[in-house]
Amino acid sequence: MKKPKPDDELVFLPLGGSGEIGMNLNAYGYGPPDARKWIIVDIGVTFGREDTTPGVDLILPDPAYLEEHKDDIIAIVLTHAHEDHIGALGWLWPRMPAPVYATPFTAALVREKLRERGLLEKVPLTEIPLKGQLTLGPFEIDFVTLTHSIPEPNGLAIRTPLGLIWHTGDWKIDPDPLIGETTDEAKLRAMAAEGVLAMVCDSTNVLVEGTAGSEAEVREKLTGVIKNCTGKVAVTAFASNVARVETTLKAARAAGRTPCLVGRSMHRIFNAAQSVGLLQDVPHVIDEDEAGTLPDENVLFLCTGSQGEARAALSRIARGEHRNVTLREGDTVIFSSRVIPGNESAIHQLYDQFLERGVELITADNEHLIHVSGHPARDELKQMYAWARPRIAVPVHGEIRHIREHVKLAQSLQIPETVAPRNGDMIRLAPGPAAVIDEVPSGRLYVDGNVIVETEDDAIRDRKRLAAEGAVNIAFALTEKNAIAAGPTVSVRGLTMPDEEDLELALEELEDTAKAAFSKLNHSERGDDDAIEASVVRAVRKAAERLWKKRPLVDVSILRL
Repeated sequence: MKKPKPDDELVFLPLGGSGEIGMNLNAYGYGPPDARKWIIVDIGVTFGREDTTPGVDLILPDPAYLEEHKDDIIAIVLTHAHEDHIGALGWLWPRMPAPVYATPFTAALVREKLRERGLLEKVPLTEIPLKGQLTLGPFEIDFVTLTHSIPEPNGLAIRTPLGLIWHTGDWKIDPDPLIGETTDEAKLRAMAAEGVLAMVCDSTNVLVEGTAGSEAEVREKLTGVIKNCTGKVAVTAFASNVARVETTLKAARAAGRTPCLVGRSMHRIFNAAQSVGLLQDVPHVIDEDEAGTLPDENVLFLCTGSQGEARAALSRIARGEHRNVTLREGDTVIFSSRVIPGNESAIHQLYDQFLERGVELITADNEHLIHVSGHPARDELKQMYAWARPRIAVPVHGEIRHIREHVKLAQSLQIPETVAPRNGDMIRLAPGPAAVIDEVPSGRLYVDGNVIVETEDDAIRDRKRLAAEGAVNIAFALTEKNAIAAGPTVSVRGLTMPDEEDLELALEELEDTAKAAFSKLNHSERGDDDAIEASVVRAVRKAAERLWKKRPLVDVSILRL
């Protein structure tokens, strides 16, 4: 490896995932400040919520700074196939076109995403073998085997002329992960002997004492739970946890049940896993329409929707809207998953819908070890620091409270330097002490239908307002001489009154208000639709606020005869 030049720097730049859990986008830059070369590590999404981002399914990290330096981006390297690490690739790659590198299972899922976006033939995607190596300009990268809640989780040992960075990605220490190898402890110890400059590390479970637990323990427990169920059984889990999928399929066989996959992502992950040689020793999976021909006690549904997603299979079953799957009194739903913060309301609503149907619920709250986390608890973090022995601790993949607690933990372990990054912080790792040297633009982009929009987009803002404040529509017909030929007529959406008579009186008042506002305009203004709209909107909104204590959207339609 070449020696560094006097003005070379090694920097770390998070644009997603630092100060939040999800939407990971990390970049490493090397070279002089005016001519750095970059690699991007992961490019993920988070998900919209109807209460805060109505109509928005996906939220992307804003790559504006990297777009400005796209000619200096050498590669995009993916650690594993969770959506918060790969989900934005198809949306953002055109803005930062660079070769993409991933291990086989991740590459299989990425290909499907690129195909959906019409990019499969455009994106140079290279499949890297497990424990493979890459040389990308000034970066030499080793893929390091870890354990997590998905096949092929990799940490990245990133060597540069200014030092070795240990980028963990998502991980835990699972002594028996069921699928894949255990953590490559020997590699980590060898890296420590070489000298680790900085460890950029998962913070998700830093507030949790002990260890995360093993998938082998879940297999034993879940098998016993399913054997004790009567009627139909539905199990919901994260589809990406292939070990959990395998566990559920084998538990079904042990209980004399035939498994049926329900939900598009469950089928997608299952097919991707089989394409790379996983899920071979599992029972035959039947289609949804076949499941209806079996006795209740002989069927098991493995469903998507553990987080209460409105359009997911489990929510449609709970509402009684699923075409092929129905659950009723005597049946059981098993949640082999945790509640992701922010999803509590949706999941509790899902619970209530099933309980109203008489369906029994089994969750991780009332049945220990039917789920374990894929992220390291405190004892595992301590072990990783003991193995890697970094000079600098850089906690990521966590909310502010997680990152700050991770800093405290690293300091208690006598790590010489710590940095608490936020999205947009440009952190110099070398030369000299680690420090934030700049703050670059960062933020979020919304996927609205098939379009990427800014967070302050008018349509998104109006949608939020409509949900909270309602809407008023006013329609005029005007003559050639700018006199009222018909109207104004007023209709409202999302605004109510105690009874129909009160509503009629309110509408009449708004009509009178609109007419009065129009009458105050001079002849020239009455010929200007914008002037009419501004005057009427102002007056009607004020009247609506008095009537409903809300400030609705007011829309004015003008027809000129």
